[in-house]
Amino acid sequence: MSVARRRFLQGTAVAAGTALIPAGAAYAADPVTLTAEGITLVGRSDGSVLLQDAAGTDRLLLTHFMIKDSVLGQQRTFGGTPARITLPDGRPALRITYVLGGGAPGITVTGTFDVTAHKAHLKWEVGGSTTLTPTGFLFARAAQGTGATESYEALTTWEKDPRGGIPYEVNAGAVYTDTWPDATAFVCLSATTPSYTNATWVHAPGTPTGTTTAVTEADIVLGTMRPRGAGALAKRRPLGIEVWTDQPFNLYKAAGQTMTLKAQVVNGAAADRAVTLNWWARDFAGTRIAGGTVSRTVAAGTAWDAAFTVTSPSQGIVFTEVEAVAGSDTAFARTNLTVLPDFAYQAGEESMFGIANYPWLLKPSQDAVLGLMKTLGIKRVRNAYAGAPGIDIATLDAHGIGHNVELSSIPLGGTAEQIAAWADTNVAKAIDSKAPYFEVANEVNTPWMSGRGADVYVRDGLRQVTDRLTAAGSTMKVMNAGLGGMDHVWTTNFHAAGGWDLIDAFAIHPGRGNFTADYAPPVEEWTLGSTGSYWNFLGAVRKAREIVDTYGGNKELWLSEAYAPTKPNSWWHDTYRHAAENVLLSLALAKSEGVRGVNWYQLHDSVISHPQSADPTNVEYHTGLMNRDTSAKPSLLAYATAARVLDRATYVRPLVFADPDVKGLLFTTPDRGPVSFLWSRKDGYVLNADHGDDAWYASPEPWTETWTTKTEVVAHSGAVAGTVTVLNCIGQESTLTAAGGKVTLTLDGGPRIFYGLAANPDWK
Repeated sequence: MSVARRRFLQGTAVAAGTALIPAGAAYAADPVTLTAEGITLVGRSDGSVLLQDAAGTDRLLLTHFMIKDSVLGQQRTFGGTPARITLPDGRPALRITYVLGGGAPGITVTGTFDVTAHKAHLKWEVGGSTTLTPTGFLFARAAQGTGATESYEALTTWEKDPRGGIPYEVNAGAVYTDTWPDATAFVCLSATTPSYTNATWVHAPGTPTGTTTAVTEADIVLGTMRPRGAGALAKRRPLGIEVWTDQPFNLYKAAGQTMTLKAQVVNGAAADRAVTLNWWARDFAGTRIAGGTVSRTVAAGTAWDAAFTVTSPSQGIVFTEVEAVAGSDTAFARTNLTVLPDFAYQAGEESMFGIANYPWLLKPSQDAVLGLMKTLGIKRVRNAYAGAPGIDIATLDAHGIGHNVELSSIPLGGTAEQIAAWADTNVAKAIDSKAPYFEVANEVNTPWMSGRGADVYVRDGLRQVTDRLTAAGSTMKVMNAGLGGMDHVWTTNFHAAGGWDLIDAFAIHPGRGNFTADYAPPVEEWTLGSTGSYWNFLGAVRKAREIVDTYGGNKELWLSEAYAPTKPNSWWHDTYRHAAENVLLSLALAKSEGVRGVNWYQLHDSVISHPQSADPTNVEYHTGLMNRDTSAKPSLLAYATAARVLDRATYVRPLVFADPDVKGLLFTTPDRGPVSFLWSRKDGYVLNADHGDDAWYASPEPWTETWTTKTEVVAHSGAVAGTVTVLNCIGQESTLTAAGGKVTLTLDGGPRIFYGLAANPDWK
């Protein structure tokens, strides 16, 4: 998305238009010029700063700085005086003493700019007020010449915890990239909010340096490297590395294709260096299927592009890492390559498979995201309406992807006027969306299991909606606000307040801790707290089913959010491998319990306020089926596997073997007959059970098998002699041979899918 097309949220245009311009401002100083390899800065007499490339071509013009103050509001500069100064390290620099309007009495803004090879460093110092709001600082820039476009990208680096565990990405700022046919300029910042940036102003939050002072810094890199390489140079890291493929989502569709992993390493040192790249690729079983070492001398401030190839399997995932080494300096990056063939889904609107959240920036493109959703079998998004972020309703409809609507922020306990205004606005928005379901708010049942607020929610929210829908003659179905966990205490009060009769569908969000998806402790044994057994999946769904059946009214059961978060090195959350197993099992269990719709949360790791910025400590960030870079987690393949196997499946019954630790679900399908999901609980229902007292836990790599107990089970095959097809949690196939109407299966804690067993595989 072009930054220029984003709506600017801070009222900048109003502030700039109403500021008091100082009378008689004059700019008599001569221009000041600074030059380094590949870059020139010109401090002009009007206080603007011009950036030129090595050929002397104008690229960017920095014109004004905007402060924010809790008392004075937004105030911008109106020019300034350039001067040449000497920095403490002896290098020359440009200083601009800015002029502000009469609306900013006592405020001073000074800019200091210097250059090194291919890079300009920008610093604005603000002083003179105890009420500065540095988080709202901005600077104005304008691309020079024709054909320039601008884009935003979050920057990250990979780290490893010295205690062990799996590596993870951390935030390394962000970059706005201005591109011409023959050049690229990278505006690099430690922090920015892209929705606060527009065609004129860049959001560049400052840092307080005293009670009345603050400073904002940024870097502009001119070069041909990728944004992360520019970020490495801006941060003066000795080495920077990025890996990617040119294939959307690194996703391939068939076996035998050449998957090309690309890498770019940047030498951020002041001298040329010999750099070695070590790379490897592993499959889901951990087998090293490719790898090697290459070396090259990389000039200071430049990039080296390398490429490595892997042959695609028929279906599966390939984990990759590329490490750059130069002397004692290292940097590494990871990504995943996946193979998932196309599939002709047949369930249509009857499908239960949906998504609760998806990439607001639609990376790498809207068409690519639509294609991925159809490949995965996603038939519904939780929330779409006019003006909502994401894909518009007409486009979703054109691609056969349905949508619901969820609208929150009910003024519970507010005035009659506030409540009516909310209901009028949001019911109209919901009706206009033509969504078949309206989920009225989200997780209003806090504190969990307290029962508080159910009556107020019914009075001020739900009833207001249903009354207006009835008056409008709408046939839209209504869901309660999806509950955080299966809060049966709140639901009892909700029913008592008359809420049950107002809904058509009962919605819950069965969050889950370090338990397998089929963990279902008795409700009376649920414990609360951030790591309590209240957060279980199957027990929550079964309690919800019991409530639906008990209260009656033929209500549908929805999981409007479902999860398998992969927060790294955290015992309470899934490892990448456990997540894939739990995605598959959660969806099969949901189908077996008669759930109408499951909206998985979410398509890729991100948070909407800072899309695609790394956030290793935020649990919600780690709920995606894909990584931040939109490469697949094993979870994505597990979701697709469930969607394909269960596309038109009908649940038959649980499977009961002589061994009580062997668990199973039997479905039937119109095309392939009986299909069995089987697993063993010899190793129990608690995951990462060897954790310590603190939250940190050394998560194993995703190719590491953690189930220690293998159990052999004799099952009844569908033919006296024949082939049984086995799918693992990510849909990889293998076969077994039956003999004498029997086949021996080896099971563990990871669910597997079996075609070719009898309709009574647990026959005694």
